[in-house]
Amino acid sequence: MAIVTPFRSDNSIDYPALEKVIEHVITEGVQNIVSLGTTGENATLSIEEKIQIVRFTIEKTDNRVPVVVGIGGNHTAEIVHQLQHFPLEDAAAVLSVSPYYNKPSAEGLYRHYKAIAEASPKPVVLYNVPGRTGRSIPVSTVVRLANDFENIAGLKDASGDILYCMELVSRKP
Repeated sequence: MAIVTPFRSDNSIDYPALEKVIEHVITEGVQNIVSLGTTGENATLSIEEKIQIVRFTIEKTDNRVPVVVGIGGNHTAEIVHQLQHFPLEDAAAVLSVSPYYNKPSAEGLYRHYKAIAEASPKPVVLYNVPGRTGRSIPVSTVVRLANDFENIAGLKDASGDILYCMELVSRKP
């Protein structure tokens, strides 16, 4: 479950509220927590804030549920840098949203996720959300990535396109 990042009125992170969110969703039976997903205001946070949130979330979950860390965007080199410097030792996986705004080609998407797969110390879950990024990850690109990289572990699809999902299921490795 993707969780929000609560803020105080001065725009600082409200860690007591974040702890309440974490405790609530665990108590209610979630299977995992996604920290720094798009719901978690990832695009509005500094690198230092992101690192603090990851550490805090992993500490507060205390191995009760797996933590998936959102590290994605349209700046491939920065994502690779974050993968190398974020505290991911106790994370279960990385969720990486498809590049937004610049709408890369299928080959551009492949190369973006290739760099992420090669740099990630954890399994990578691709995040296809064309309503926010302006471009769906083509099924052929998802299948190619899954075949080429063992650590491409899955896809979170927010396209709402059942035919897309059916084609993925029929072609998955």
